[in-house]
Amino acid sequence: MTPRRTRQAAGLLLALALAADAALGACGSASPGTVSVLASWSGAERAAFQQVLDRFTARTGIQVDFQGTRALSQVLASDIDKGDPPDVAMLPSPGELSDYAQRRLLLPLDDVISPDQEVAYGPQWHTLARVGTEHLYGVPVKADVKSLVWYDPARLTSPPPQNLDLLMALGGGLASPWCLGMEATPTSGWPGTDWIEDILLHQAGPAVYQQWATGRLAWTDQRVRDAWLTWGRLLTGPDGARPVPRSALLTGFGDAGRSMFTDPPGCALEHQGSFIMASYQGYRGLPGGAPVPGRDFRFFRFPGLSGRPEDQPSEVSADLAGMFRDTPQARSLMRFLSTDEAQRIWPGIPGSNAFSVSRNVGGEVYRDDVSKGIATILTSAGMVCFDASDLMPAAMRNAFYRAVLGYLDDPARLDTLLDQLEKIRAGAQADSTPRAAACGG
Repeated sequence: MTPRRTRQAAGLLLALALAADAALGACGSASPGTVSVLASWSGAERAAFQQVLDRFTARTGIQVDFQGTRALSQVLASDIDKGDPPDVAMLPSPGELSDYAQRRLLLPLDDVISPDQEVAYGPQWHTLARVGTEHLYGVPVKADVKSLVWYDPARLTSPPPQNLDLLMALGGGLASPWCLGMEATPTSGWPGTDWIEDILLHQAGPAVYQQWATGRLAWTDQRVRDAWLTWGRLLTGPDGARPVPRSALLTGFGDAGRSMFTDPPGCALEHQGSFIMASYQGYRGLPGGAPVPGRDFRFFRFPGLSGRPEDQPSEVSADLAGMFRDTPQARSLMRFLSTDEAQRIWPGIPGSNAFSVSRNVGGEVYRDDVSKGIATILTSAGMVCFDASDLMPAAMRNAFYRAVLGYLDDPARLDTLLDQLEKIRAGAQADSTPRAAACGG
């Protein structure tokens, strides 16, 4: 079957399935029922996702009982312990997806999502959603690219660096190159973990990254140590002439990029995920007004050692829907979330800065070239690797956050910090259940 006919067949099958879902509520006087959903979203994200849920209710008549909490992992674990899990939960990583699947608490979706519908997603996303098994367990709801460096195109007019040496040289020629903020209570330090992950991925490659992310590579391995040292050199300059920016310890990650837009600028580059666009566009009181994508900020991809496209894997994050109760209403919602219609809603909301990994969500959904560029990375063929810290057990992840803060406070302590992390890995990670695949592509 040709790709076009495959898509047509998938669309027809899915339309028939959703029509059947709607018909359930139309038969007799029976209520279509309710589906419970647990997610971490609040504020603008909650409002945006509500538009997705409202469309689902309009299509099927099924009501949605939504619970939003920033303590999603704890609430979900408590609900499961009480024998009362939500029908559907939006999980922040394939690590949690894998954990629940291995404990047989999460239900496979092979007979819920048509195999033909999966053609909308690239093979790298199939790998992540199947969490190293033969079964589909998750539907990507939205995603972000983390292997990005942001800059003001009016102030940085040179071509983007094509390899790590050129990135080092670019930063070395600037008085205050990097916008850096580590404060994110209660998870301060996570922006630094993204740095280490990205550098290791691009210096050592996806195979080494996969070993490390899944607890099969020591923190004291020289390749891991080199990633930390490279981060230090990027921050202090190739010759170490600049001090480590300890002010980053108290700077909120969402505010770190503000000084990129001041006059004069306080920094020129920021390593941060695509979600930072919302922070940029929300800045107020700047000389040029709220920053505008394309005019005031653009990105280049974090470079590898060689600069070759094949050496440019991308670190990503995503929220994946998983089904914990097998009900007609839960199945209907999971089917709907996988549709092109549902995948277009959130990215199409002005100012949402949400991205779909579906190749059927065209560039016309995104309102600016910056967003279109991010969507292209997420939907193109190529290696993607999930945020490693999100795949680690909680004890390991939290120790990683603390080590980042410790390194910025005193870089000379690196070997001590790595020894401490390795001891935790040996106890908390090496003996744990194998984690999901970190990379796909």
